Amino acid sequence: MRNVWIIARREYKLFFISPVAYVVAFFFMILLGWFFYSALRDAIIQSTYQAYAPTVQIIISPLVTLLLFVMPAITMRSIAEEMRMGTMELLLTAPVKDWELVVGKWLGAFLFMLTLLAITWVFPIVLNFLVKPGIDQGILISGYLGLVLMVASLVAIGVFISSLFNSQVVVFLVSLAIVLVFWLVRPASSSTGGLANQILSYLNFIDHYLNFYQGTIDLSDIVYYLSLTSLGLFLGTVSVEIRRWR
Repeated sequence: MRNVWIIARREYKLFFISPVAYVVAFFFMILLGWFFYSALRDAIIQSTYQAYAPTVQIIISPLVTLLLFVMPAITMRSIAEEMRMGTMELLLTAPVKDWELVVGKWLGAFLFMLTLLAITWVFPIVLNFLVKPGIDQGILISGYLGLVLMVASLVAIGVFISSLFNSQVVVFLVSLAIVLVFWLVRPASSSTGGLANQILSYLNFIDHYLNFYQGTIDLSDIVYYLSLTSLGLFLGTVSVEIRRWR
C-alpha cells in the first residue's frame, strides 16, 4: 500500500499545478454557483405567491449533472499523459505492481474530487442560514454520500479508459460517451418484464442515486457503485498488464 499512497500523493499534487484542473474546477464552481443563485431567485419569486422554502436538492441536483461531465476532464490525463510523455515505460519497469499504479492514479484523482466536493459545502451552509428552521441534514448527508460513491465509480471508469489510449482528447470523448450511456440506458418499456429490461434498469447510473437524493440509503445502491468502481479498477489493471507485456 506504500506504493499506492506515493502514486496517489504525486497524482494529487499534480492537479494543483495543472492548468486544465484549475480551469475545470473554476467552471465547475461557477456553474454550480449560477444554478444555486438561479434556484434561490426562483424560490424568492415563488414565495411571494405561496409558502415555499428551497431544499438542499437545489444544490445536489445540478451537482450530479455537472459531475457526469467534469469527471472525464479530470481523469483524461491520469495514465494517457504518462504514455504521451514516455514516462509509462519507467513506471512499468519500476518495482510497482500494475494494480498499485492503477489504484494510486484512481486514489489521487478521487481525493482531488473529494476536495472539490468539500468546497461545494459552502452552498448548503449558506442555504442553511437562509432557510428557517434550516435544511434537512439527513438529505444533505445521504446526498453527499451518494455523490462520493458516484465520484469513486466515475473516476475508476475514467482511469480505465485513460489506460487504453495515448490521446487525452480521445480519452475524454470515450469516457464521456460511456458515462452518458450509463446515464441514459433504460428499458424499452417499463411495462414489460424480462431479464434484459431488469439488467438495463439496474445499469442506469442515475436511478441508483435517487434514493440518496431523497434521503434514503439503500445497500443495493452502495453495492452498485462499489461494484462499478471495482470493475473499473480491475479492467484498468488488466489493461496496464497487457501494455506491460507488449
